[in-house]
Amino acid sequence: MRPEPRNTSAIVLRRIDYGESDLIVSLLTAERGVLRGYARAGRKSVKRFGSALEPFSQIEIRCQPGRGELLTLHDADLISSRRGLRLSLPTLALAGYAVELLEMLLREGEGQPELFCLLQGYLDYLARQGDPELARLLFELRLVQHLGYIPHLLHCSECFIQFGEDEIAFAPARGGSLCTSCAGDSPLLRVGLGTLGSLSRSLQTPIGLFEGFCLGPKTLGEGSALLSLVLQSLLPRSPKSLRFLQQTTV
Repeated sequence: MRPEPRNTSAIVLRRIDYGESDLIVSLLTAERGVLRGYARAGRKSVKRFGSALEPFSQIEIRCQPGRGELLTLHDADLISSRRGLRLSLPTLALAGYAVELLEMLLREGEGQPELFCLLQGYLDYLARQGDPELARLLFELRLVQHLGYIPHLLHCSECFIQFGEDEIAFAPARGGSLCTSCAGDSPLLRVGLGTLGSLSRSLQTPIGLFEGFCLGPKTLGEGSALLSLVLQSLLPRSPKSLRFLQQTTV
């Protein structure tokens, strides 16, 4: 006997056309993480789906296990379309970049309530025309922290000394920040102690909060370079959306 359909809050990550009118939809849910579902007539059924299955939408969806790995999606109610994301190409590119990162780093079917909250806050902030540089920095930083990959920031990752110098070497492959003695003459990324302090303090705030931060150009630039190195060390490949994102922000 098949389980009864259940309602689940979800964020639409992406959709793929299938056949003449069907859809394959990727979703992020708090309870079960990333899921994929099959929506019969998803492109035509106004009554059952309407515009609810557009990427980045917040929805309440009714679904049940289907055949194979795909859920059967019965119908959905649109909670928020986040129309503000589509007012700017760079903002839309940032939304797609975050979705691809999650799909690359998360396993299907594992509950991720905090990352659901992170993506929800990030997309809502961008839809309200929030600062795109700040949004990307905080999203990447919190994502790697939550997944357990955050490097040492405020002390040397090799000798564990507290930093006294103003400029710190950084190398993800060696655990993060390095003091002058441990770094030696290696050509490593150099980051200001003030930047590391700001990043560390940002991690003490709620994971879905993006409002109220004020980070200067130096912190944003150095933080972005630092997180780029961290993500390069974690991801199996460069995100396809990254090139598009770079083109839209030139």
